[in-house]
Formats: sequence, structure tokens, C-alpha cells
Amino acid sequence: MKRLLQAYQCADVGQAREQLRDWYQEPLGALVREEELTLMGQLLPGLFGYHLLQLGDVAGEGWLVSSRISHRMVMVDTVPPGHSQAPQPEYLCGNAAQLPLASSSLDVVVLPHLLEFELAPHQVLREVERALIPEGHLVIFCFNPWSLFGLRRLLQGWRDEAPWSGHFYTPLRLKDWLSLLGFDTVLLRHYFYRPPLQHQATLSRLRRMEMLGPRFWPRLGGAYMLVAKKRVATLTPIKPRWRSTRGSITIGLTEPSARRDKHE
Repeated sequence: MKRLLQAYQCADVGQAREQLRDWYQEPLGALVREEELTLMGQLLPGLFGYHLLQLGDVAGEGWLVSSRISHRMVMVDTVPPGHSQAPQPEYLCGNAAQLPLASSSLDVVVLPHLLEFELAPHQVLREVERALIPEGHLVIFCFNPWSLFGLRRLLQGWRDEAPWSGHFYTPLRLKDWLSLLGFDTVLLRHYFYRPPLQHQATLSRLRRMEMLGPRFWPRLGGAYMLVAKKRVATLTPIKPRWRSTRGSITIGLTEPSARRDKHE
């Protein structure tokens, strides 16, 4: 089963991102985006700081509007037309695996379905850890392989169509990676429990599943949001190892004259 879950992975990252943007315009993608914007609207007002960075814009605009952070940035491979002069958010060009930002300069980083289509996800997370300040927050959105979305990926991933061509990571896998990088997971929220269908009427009739899913099958949502906090590196004081003066005296030395006089 593990091999099947990893069998399909997109070869052309740029093409996959374009396909994912188009997918978000379809009935299923639009509903997923609505759920994600709701989650961001609940989360971002509670995250404070001076600088916020979103890596990638596959899900379109509107992800950062609820944030209270004044300086909001979106980094993409190519700045979309009409956004180069927009004051908020500020668009940057760069590579997620080599962030053109100083170390410990960001307060919040958001990854909206970026890791599934990255060829070097570990390097992306290392760069995020470097750029975040201590106690900074990382927000990750990822499709869930243990769900109906994951099942459809197994059946359709060979077609090389996003999002099904991406590499879906389990929450446990991401938690392990983040723990090794010095993060603590503070929130995990699964969402979208309806089947991955494109028929609008059917999706509307199954809306009740969004209320039943968190109660009866909470870990089987089609995607999940994971929030992690960078740990503060603490210095462990090391006690000095005092060398005993008595141990430094070697056998065979002449006794002090005062002691010798006492015995004479």
C-alpha cells in the first residue's frame, strides 16, 4: 500500500501548478477553496508579527486578507499580470527551495498545497525553518492520502493531472519532518469530507457530510491544515569540571617541610 501511495508524482512541476489553478475554478476545487478560505479566516487573525509570506498562489487570491500582519508577501515563480504594482500582498519572484530572504526574518509562512508538487519538499521546509523567527508559525495545506481524495489519486494519478498527480503526504509524515527541524505541531484540522466529484448538484446534496465527517470519520477528510510553531533554541548550561588539587599530586613527591618537622 505504501508503494501505491507513492507511485504517482508529477514530473513537470510548473505544468502541475497551472493545472491546479484550473482545478480550483471547477466545481470541486471551488468548494475546497471555500473551505480553505474559511479556515484561514479563523486562523490568521490570531497570528501576529511584522512579515508574512505565502509560497505559491495555486489557490488564487484572498488567502491573506484576514491577517492583521501589515507586510504580506506572496512568492511565485512568475508574477501574475496585474499584480506587480499591487501594494497588498506584495508579489515576489523566487524559488521555494532557496528563499531570497534573510534568516529569522519572517513571522508566519503559509504553504497552500505546495509540498505535494515540489521535487525537494525537505529542502523547502529547511528553508522555511531558516527564514522563520523563533516561535514563528508555519501553516501547511495538504491533500490527505487516507481519504477518498487519496483513493482517486491511486486510480487517476497515472494521467498526470493535478491535483491527482501530486504526492499526498500523511499528517504523521509531515509531523516527523517538522519535529526534526525544530517545530512543534500546534493544530491539525481535517476538512472536506465529500467525495471528489465534479457534479455540482451531487456535491450540494452531499453537503451534510461536512457536518457528519468531523464527528464520525474525522481523519478521513480530503485535505488537512497543519500549523506548526518553531521552537526556541535553548542553551543548556554545562557545569565546569573542577580538577581536584589533591589528584594533581603525584606519588613520590617529598612531603612538606612542616609535616616532616612534626614527625622528627
